[in-house]
Parts: sequence; structure tokens; C-alpha cells
Amino acid sequence: MGFNSVAFLLFLPIVFLLYWFAFGRRLRLQNAFIVVASYIFYGWWDIRFLILISATTFCSYLSGVGIAVFTGKRRKAILWLNILINLGILGVYKYYNFFVGNLQELLEPLGVSLDSITLNLILPVGISFYTFQALSYSIDVYRDKIKATKDVVAFFAFISFFPQLVAGPIERATNLLPQFLKKRHFDYSTGVDGCRQILWGFFKKVVLADNCALFANIAFDNPDDFGGINLWIGALCFTFQIYGDFSGYSDIAIGTAKLFSINLMRNFNNPYFSRDIAEFWRRWHISLTTWFRDYIYIPLGGSRVKPHKTLRNTFVIFLVSGLWHGAEWTFVAWGAYHALLFTPLILLGKNRKYLNNPGDGTLLPAMKESVYMGMTFLLVCIGWVIFRADNISHAWHYIHRMFTNFQIYGGGPSTAVFIWIAIVMIVEWVERNRQHPFDIAGHGLLKYSVCRWILYFTIVMLCYCCKTVQSNFIYFQF
Repeated sequence: MGFNSVAFLLFLPIVFLLYWFAFGRRLRLQNAFIVVASYIFYGWWDIRFLILISATTFCSYLSGVGIAVFTGKRRKAILWLNILINLGILGVYKYYNFFVGNLQELLEPLGVSLDSITLNLILPVGISFYTFQALSYSIDVYRDKIKATKDVVAFFAFISFFPQLVAGPIERATNLLPQFLKKRHFDYSTGVDGCRQILWGFFKKVVLADNCALFANIAFDNPDDFGGINLWIGALCFTFQIYGDFSGYSDIAIGTAKLFSINLMRNFNNPYFSRDIAEFWRRWHISLTTWFRDYIYIPLGGSRVKPHKTLRNTFVIFLVSGLWHGAEWTFVAWGAYHALLFTPLILLGKNRKYLNNPGDGTLLPAMKESVYMGMTFLLVCIGWVIFRADNISHAWHYIHRMFTNFQIYGGGPSTAVFIWIAIVMIVEWVERNRQHPFDIAGHGLLKYSVCRWILYFTIVMLCYCCKTVQSNFIYFQF
């Protein structure tokens, strides 16, 4: 079930009450209840999905036990067996038909048909997320970063925890698993903070993302009906659609986890205020970026090797990141595009230049910072066109019209869309040093409860009045 569904609005309070009042006294029962609730949540889409997540979880659990028991080559063999099983499942369901289809195009001139070997498979929701989470566990056990657990119930809860199951954050076992192995107590202030973060997440999804999607979809579906300026606006709408959609999901997930006294990692840190592409990737989808850094980039040598190998490593993780998003050449091209933008920073040794917040200690950024943020945002916006396009030719056609047809015709989004974009950007800029913008109790007028409740009521009414056709979160498909 999606977070923005009526089913979830009924599901969450029931699970919350049973979690604390019916199962709160015994840790093992509480964890077992989380597994049951998470499987109901995940099986709501398709009950067959439960077979795959159970297989992934069980294999990773056994691999951890095996790695802890054996030594030497046997230990390594168990690790690689688990990696191959999990990546094999992911590869069959997500990439098999993609590679067969491309091979078919190559062999078609020779009269060879491969239609008979394609598979009619449904891509399970969130399979890339929980597969990577499971892989990180066995790798960390092998690296002695965490001890293998024998508590199978806690492990199943770690893999299937419903708030972050289908779209992250992709949690590490070193952070999340220990939280299921110790007694949890409800903290009122943490719970309230979680509710505020959930509310902000819904605002970004329902008010910002879904309203931006209305024009973004029209512009990308019919680029010939619009002038180049309109297409720039369409790209802008998708830029904020995907941010509001995905970061909104992350806020809801992190806030929901707080209701159960579980702390999830931060997944977004104001990425559109970045001053270069390297900073953007430190702020966007942080859980995936750091996963690729720790499990692919650094093992390849990272930046400790010669410059040409550092560039190779950079291209590898960006191309893999693109392919992780889906079995389409547009995603691969999007990854390559960002790798190219990253290249000058690597060569000049400036890929870690910006580690502080922009405008640190000031209300407004310096002019130089503003220019850099604007340039980075523009480059990211162009990249999202590649990401959103149906295929490479569609992306090229859309971008070509953006840069060659400087006209305005065909309409655009409502004025309200620009208002929502401005509100989100202003609020996130002002509150950029906080974990989330609604972490504001005791801040200014909001130290008064009446002011806070007016704000909460306003956000709820905006979500209700400004809602459009209910849409799934974009990253559910990955």
C-alpha cells in the first residue's frame, strides 16, 4: 500500500497501537509483529512479492551465520554465493528482458528471433532497495563490521521494516539491525517530531510533486506542442516533482519510523542548494550514494589510485547507479552524464570542496555561491530530462527543442505550482541547518502551541484541497 492511500492512513494507527500496547512488553513478540505488519504492507501490492523478499531475507540470514562459523576460503565462498543469489534474483526480474531485448535488436538483421526466451515477469516493488540492504549485511559481517545475528525474527524485521521497505532509505545493518535487538521505549517528543516530519513529507508529495507532475507529464508526452521556454518549465516541474516525490517519501518513512522508536538515516539534505555536482551527490539519495561509495567505489581503489583509475571508478559507480534505477538506456545515459560533469572536479581535485552548508552563518548566500548553485541546478535539471524521457531519441529531441526553440506557446502550469516551489525552497533554505524543516518546536512564534496547531491545520487543508489524481511514488518502480 502506498503512503498516500486511505488504506495506509488506517493501517498506521492500528499498527502503532498494537505495537506499543499489545506487544510492547516482549521484544521478540514486538519484532514478530513488525514482520507480520510489514508483510501485510508489502503483500498489499501483490502477495507473490512475499516469496521473493522471504528468499532474499533467508539467504542473507544464513549467509551471515555461515560467514561467522567458517574461516578462510569457505567464508568468502559463502559471501559470494549470497551475493550471486541476491543479484541473480534482482537481475532476472529487473534486467533479463532488457538484455534479451537489446540482443534481439542486434540479431534481428540476421533473422534470429529471441521472443520465445523472454519472460513475462512483474517487477516487484522496491526490489532494488531491500536487495541492497540485504547485501550490505552479509558484506559487513564478512568485513567484521557487525556480528552475525542468530535472531531470525529481528533479522526479518530489519529487512522488511515497512516504512523504508519499498523506497528506502537503504539502511545498513550496522545502524538498523541493532535497534531490533534491544528493548525500545516510546518517546513522546520523538514521536511528535516524527509526526511533523510525516506532515512535511505529505506536503512535498501531495501539494508540490503531484501538482508539478500535471504539467511535467503533458510537456514530456507532447514536446512538439510546446515552445522551448515551455519545455524548460516542463523540465523545471519534473525537477521538483521527483524531489518532492522522493524526498517526501523519505520524510514520511523516517517520521513513521520515529513513531516506533526506530531511527533511520537521513536521505536528502537540500540537494538543490548544491554548489557543484559532487556536493549534489552528497546531498541526494544519500543512502544509495554512500552504498555505492562503500561497497563499489572504495573497493575499486576510490580516489587513492592514479587519476585515470579514479576516473574509471567514478564512471563505474555512476553507470551502475544509472542501471540500478531501471533497465533503460536513458538511466545509463543519465549516469554517464553525471560522470562527465564529475570529471573536471576529479581532475582538479575539487570534488570535496564544499562540505559545509551554503550560506553558512548568513541569511542569504554570497553572490558567488548563488551563481554556483544556479549553474549546478541548471545542469541537474538538464540531467532530469534524460532521466524522465522515454528513450534516448526522446531525450535528445526534448533537449534540442529547449536550446533551439526560444518561443512560448502551448500553455504551462498553474501559478500555484510556482508558489509551492517557492514555499518549499524558502522553507528549506531558512531551515537548512535542521534535520527537517518542521523540526521547529520552540522556534520563533512556533514556541506557542496555538501557532503550531494553526500551521499543522493549514498544511493538512492544503494537502486536502490541492490534491490531484492519486499517483504512486516515482521510486516505487525501482
